[in-house]
Amino acid sequence: MRFLMIFLCLGCSGSFSLAQQPTMEQFTAYPFPSELSTAATGSRMAVAINEQGRRNLYVAEGPAFELRKLTAYDEDLGDEITGVQLSPDGQWIVYVKGGDHGGSNASTPRNPASLSMATKVQVWSIPFAGGKPILLGDGDQPEISPAGNQVAFLRQGQVWTCAIDGSAKPEQLFYARGANGSVQWSPDGKALAFVSSRGSHSMVGVFRDKDTPIQWIAPAYARDASPRWSPNGKRIAFVRRDASGGAPDSLLAPTKNPWAIWVADIEDSTENLIWHSPNTPEGAMPTTHGGTNLHWVAKNRITFLSYHDSWPHLYSVPDTGGEALLLTPGDFMVEHVKPSPDGNWLLASANTGSDADDIDRRHLIRVPVDAPDMQVITPGTGIETFPMVTGDGKQVVFLSATATRPAVPAILPWPDSKGHIRLIGEHLIPAALATTPLVMPKRVEFKAPDGMTVYGQLFEPEGGAAEKPAIVFIHGGPQRQMLLGWHYGDYYANTYALNQYLASRGFIVLSVNYRLGIGYGYAFHKPPFAGRYGASEYQDIKAAGEWLAALPQVDATRIGVYGGSYGGYLTALALGKDSDLFAVGVDIHGVHNYIGRIPPVSAEPAPDAARAIELAKESSPVSYVDTWKSPVLLIHGDDDANVDFDQTTDLLLRLQQKGVPHEAIMVPDETHHWMLYRNQVRVDQAVADFLIKHLKP
Repeated sequence: MRFLMIFLCLGCSGSFSLAQQPTMEQFTAYPFPSELSTAATGSRMAVAINEQGRRNLYVAEGPAFELRKLTAYDEDLGDEITGVQLSPDGQWIVYVKGGDHGGSNASTPRNPASLSMATKVQVWSIPFAGGKPILLGDGDQPEISPAGNQVAFLRQGQVWTCAIDGSAKPEQLFYARGANGSVQWSPDGKALAFVSSRGSHSMVGVFRDKDTPIQWIAPAYARDASPRWSPNGKRIAFVRRDASGGAPDSLLAPTKNPWAIWVADIEDSTENLIWHSPNTPEGAMPTTHGGTNLHWVAKNRITFLSYHDSWPHLYSVPDTGGEALLLTPGDFMVEHVKPSPDGNWLLASANTGSDADDIDRRHLIRVPVDAPDMQVITPGTGIETFPMVTGDGKQVVFLSATATRPAVPAILPWPDSKGHIRLIGEHLIPAALATTPLVMPKRVEFKAPDGMTVYGQLFEPEGGAAEKPAIVFIHGGPQRQMLLGWHYGDYYANTYALNQYLASRGFIVLSVNYRLGIGYGYAFHKPPFAGRYGASEYQDIKAAGEWLAALPQVDATRIGVYGGSYGGYLTALALGKDSDLFAVGVDIHGVHNYIGRIPPVSAEPAPDAARAIELAKESSPVSYVDTWKSPVLLIHGDDDANVDFDQTTDLLLRLQQKGVPHEAIMVPDETHHWMLYRNQVRVDQAVADFLIKHLKP
């Protein structure tokens, strides 16, 4: 009886009773918009929105821009909607249902709901005005023709086509050896450019009709990609890299992977090199959003993104060749690049602005294609991403979020973008979430042992105990950046919600942007001896734990750590190497053993293969099971296309053999991205409950 009364008294203490605390469902009930698209003419737009696992298309049209639900997919089945496009006249919307486009093998059907019938990846269309969706065929990556009456798409590495209204059966458009993709219609719709990948090399081809042989554009011992038609349809620009092969090179030295832009005249079969990146590590192919972001724009210019000045910036070069013009100088990154319909402007999102904290945000920028006259058009404290101009040239459509409001579609006037941001999807945010108090994260910096500056966001709840338990959150990727607000990526929007939930339970949470991530320049993004070859980034995680432990408001004996994917890998390293610092952890689908993933010593080994294998062992969490003392929760879906499920199986058995306290949750048929909302909530709740159990008993 005495124990029961103590429990009841504890339940009544503090500013919130258990019944008053917001639930995990409240924090994760945000609508998540993606696949924003506009028509080439008029003011019509479409967006896919995930509402607690119910993924649907919404549409709107100017000047009212009232968001209207177009489809009725009202079950939580985990089937993605991707590839959303409007026909040029805005009359039709084409999209893909199914697959796992956030992982490898994107076109492979997934079945996270464990349905008894096999699932498919399929191309669909639906009238903008409304109606029943029309199945065009099994396939992926659709491209609507300029006339708007045909859709080209990929099926098993070949290009197929179908009438956009489904009035005829789909048929294979042509055959080309290899895996074909990157389909681009010519401006007049009479030809298709595509890329044929053939192992060590790839080529750009042009298909005209079934009576005309495929024209191969400047075939070479190279990997060609990203074909882009000139506005008049007479030339094609493309990206070229060396073919794979050659003598084994160093595994540990910085990679040099230069690339070039070529332009070919398809009428006289001539080609010209118009730009080449420097042969430096910074001159390698960019690994940020959109890669090279190659575009053939107005004023006889070709624009692209390059990292060769140590930041991912936009450049412009004449389509006949010449010196590349830096359009976006400064210490910031650019992503989500889109030309305006008239080709005179580039729009993008960038982590820049008048506030020092903007380095951990995204704001919309615009810049002329031929002058370094960049403007930030959405200053402030928000997160603005994925901009595009409507076909009539009157509005910028984008996604807008803040620290306390999840992302929704929004518009601004164009070209005068000085007006007030108008939200057009705010009504989709459930009232329970809209009224839930959220913590305003604060940007922080601290130093790693080797002097590298590490960045993060601190979620600090008000009130409660003078010394609180704390948690280090480690994002995945690793080429990501957590922000001072709701993230534009679905996986990371979820972790932002989870961090807010943990703060509501009295935890101080430090979200760490460790080296290997984006947003802080090349030296931060591509550090030496990182990952499987030394895990230099782990210094940043340990420094985060020590930085928290030094705060007077943190109980240094109650610091936990959690993360997913690459964050799961670093969580496992933290628990294996520093159990005295990290009292408990949750490792979600992390890599744990790099030892078998290094090219073996052979008759022709890389010059540093033996050292690479040693570093792989030192960088693998399985090497630290003997010093692992802290309890851990392991979570993994067994249809994970990004991290092999047996990475967790192997670690779990090693922990069992050494008697390390652990728990495990296996999620059948689930992927790397918690495609079922109910699985997402289950995993999030399990993470929180495990941390609460060990850090707030």
